[in-house]
Amino acid sequence: MSGSRRLAREAAMQALYQWQLNPGDPAQVEAQFLADEEVQGADLQFFQQLWRGVTSHADELDAAIRGKLSDRKWDEISEVERAILRLGAFELAHRLDVPYRVVINEALELTKRFGAEQGHRFVNGILDRLAHEWRAAEMARRS
Repeated sequence: MSGSRRLAREAAMQALYQWQLNPGDPAQVEAQFLADEEVQGADLQFFQQLWRGVTSHADELDAAIRGKLSDRKWDEISEVERAILRLGAFELAHRLDVPYRVVINEALELTKRFGAEQGHRFVNGILDRLAHEWRAAEMARRS
């Protein structure tokens, strides 16, 4: 199952990237990705939950991410890193069934694969700060 969820996260990140570059109807982008053969093997229900969640909560997620920026401005974040941050922030805030460590690890893997060379450090810092805010009780139990 984790492999199918990883594929779903990858597809959601790619869909977000596309949507960020060409804003339009999220339902059309979703349909396009669901019809793509490359999404075979992904947990399609999880993809839809991520996609719909991020696109419907984008403003709230962006505000939370912006609140954790220290050394970069919003418009200096690459589109790939922005998509990954939105995805990770959504999971931290709204998918409490997914442990925060899994959320952060999956985001780092996506960043290492698709982002800039040291982008994973930036993504890790932002998501870690969000996890401390939103998942403090879970983090305390794990320590």
